[in-house]
Amino acid sequence: QVQLVESGGGLVQAGGSLRLSCAASGRTFSSYAMGWFRQCPGKEREFVAHISRSGGITYYADSVKGRFTISRENAEKTVYLRMNSLKPEDTAVYYCAARAGNPSPLDRVYDYWGQGTQVTVSS
Repeated sequence: QVQLVESGGGLVQAGGSLRLSCAASGRTFSSYAMGWFRQCPGKEREFVAHISRSGGITYYADSVKGRFTISRENAEKTVYLRMNSLKPEDTAVYYCAARAGNPSPLDRVYDYWGQGTQVTVSS
């Protein structure tokens, strides 16, 4: 069982930066691939980035590639999402998720989810 708690969201101007954190409970954090997803009101949840269990492999949605960086610290049981050059269209609730096994851009294969953190980018 894994519990995930996101933090770090907030209001930022376009062009600004934020770093989201996702803290996990449990003793086997390193056994889980981690993903970040986001959802805007009235829209489906979309993939943002994922990272392998060791942190050696990362993958990004085209919409954030070159601007966002996913990383993890297994000793701290935390995964991060560094977001630079933010745009108004990045406004969403951001969720982290964990799955046993390999990472995936498909939200339906993730086993555990956090409660989400709001990111609002003003123009």
